[in-house]
Amino acid sequence: MPIVAQSTETTDWVSRFADEVIEESERRAPGKPVVVASGLSPSGPIHLGNLREVMTPHLVADEIRRRGYQVRHLISWDDYDRYRKVPQGIAGVDEEAWKEHIGKPLTSVPAPKGSSHANWAEHFKAAMIESLAELGVEFDGISQTAQYTSGVYREQILHAMRHRGDIDAILDQYRTKKSPAKKQQQKPLDEAELEAAEGSGAAGEDDGSSGAAGYFPYKPYCGNCEKDLTTVTSYDDDSTELTYACTACGFSETVRLSEFNRGKLVWKVDWPMRWAYEGVVFEPSGVDHSSPGSSFQVGGQIVGIFGGKQPIGPMYAFVGISGMAKMSSSKGGVPTPADALKIMEPQLLRWLYARRRPNQSFKVAFDQEIQRLYDEWDRLDAKVADGSALPADAAAHSRAVRTAAGELPRTARPLPYRTLASVADITAGHEDQALRILSELDPEQPLTSLDEVRPRYDKAEAWINTHVPAEQRTIVRDEPDAELLKSLDEASQQSLRLLLDGLAEHWSLDGLTHLVYGVPKVQAGFPADATPKELPPEIKTAQRSFFALLYHLLVGRDTGPRLPTLLLAVGQERVRALLGE
Repeated sequence: MPIVAQSTETTDWVSRFADEVIEESERRAPGKPVVVASGLSPSGPIHLGNLREVMTPHLVADEIRRRGYQVRHLISWDDYDRYRKVPQGIAGVDEEAWKEHIGKPLTSVPAPKGSSHANWAEHFKAAMIESLAELGVEFDGISQTAQYTSGVYREQILHAMRHRGDIDAILDQYRTKKSPAKKQQQKPLDEAELEAAEGSGAAGEDDGSSGAAGYFPYKPYCGNCEKDLTTVTSYDDDSTELTYACTACGFSETVRLSEFNRGKLVWKVDWPMRWAYEGVVFEPSGVDHSSPGSSFQVGGQIVGIFGGKQPIGPMYAFVGISGMAKMSSSKGGVPTPADALKIMEPQLLRWLYARRRPNQSFKVAFDQEIQRLYDEWDRLDAKVADGSALPADAAAHSRAVRTAAGELPRTARPLPYRTLASVADITAGHEDQALRILSELDPEQPLTSLDEVRPRYDKAEAWINTHVPAEQRTIVRDEPDAELLKSLDEASQQSLRLLLDGLAEHWSLDGLTHLVYGVPKVQAGFPADATPKELPPEIKTAQRSFFALLYHLLVGRDTGPRLPTLLLAVGQERVRALLGE
């Protein structure tokens, strides 16, 4: 029996949507599993913007599961969509060679060279499926190629053809209207649907084909060249005989649609047909679908022709990348969930999607901002542990670290990401050196194995190796900077002596933090533990100058990793040598 009482986490957006979805599902299909849906097109790399299409219903479905209900989260792989353009920057793909496949179903296009997968669609689906498993996303995948080519939708196709006049009348309400201005979006599942949803009328992908023979919401793939550059020239409702001609190769044929499985409904008809067929109650869509004539708006009228209802669900906003422009899966070179999971733990990525309402945009950080995000996450983790987190924050944390099926694997000893990144940077892959440094961070509880800080350490190391420019990497000096040491005034020499005198006693992360910040205070006649409120403003200036001196002597730059971590990484003996002792 379902647990009727709401979750105690009632203040976050996920719980509110779960309430609405349960109520709507009971109204539409009482006693049956709740159906939520996502749609993804493997037309190229499935990026972090597309992930919101999955994470929004996943989080809602997972909350419903936590309450004891049965839920199906469908992911429709739109792998029977046309191959519209060759994405740029895809390894193993020659743009000119792959252009010959434009117009074919994605599953009829060869995979990039070197891929172990059967076709283009399977190649890009595989990476996403692996990422979703790591993120703890439970779903039922549906291949639209399999659905269409096996005849699953045959009755729905024939029904659409019988009611093509009704469909045409609905679509005609929007054809004469001005095309809506382009908006940020992510729901259209490839570039063809993107243009269709925004009113560009691309190659029949929008409304279907119209001509002397009338309007048809169905488009065959050519029996000769496999492309969808076809026009239906006649159709008989009684016999279901359909004749089409291909403008690409000149081929034409007459088939019985009641026996023919090589074609699909056009996008604006296909989507609402599936809502009705699957009984979808909840599905989010991109912000473009708030515009008149969009796929979601038009689909809300067409779905009634198939005896169904439009799903409820929010419009979701843009997901950005720190330092990068808006993502497009057909253009290549955009970060995917797999890219993000190389540098961050699944919990952090889940949290980014859980903590913001769907209509709020946010960014996934691949630059230095990732360190700040991890600091924020660790502070939240501590607040949840001691019970001081706000209810909505605690709910987002809960959704990040666990699903209804259980806890996600996590780092046993989650040391600060910025510390791990600094250590990985300085040690340049030498694990014995990394372990030595990390074991000295907390002498009372020394680390005994790098496995204790994995996978977080591996993520931080990957970030350093792949996203930090070479000129920002840390290279410790081999020899002291004799010229700089010789030029130091008496005050600078004294500051180095104070630091060196305290090294042994303060050799831990906390101890060295206290020491390096304390030296300028002591030099100015204040206690080393004096708080900022007790100090004049010039102390901050003195600290910055002292830090810059240390960086120059240790790594030959004005800045670098946090000094306590850097000192631990360099080691006492080498620090003393580089600072002129």
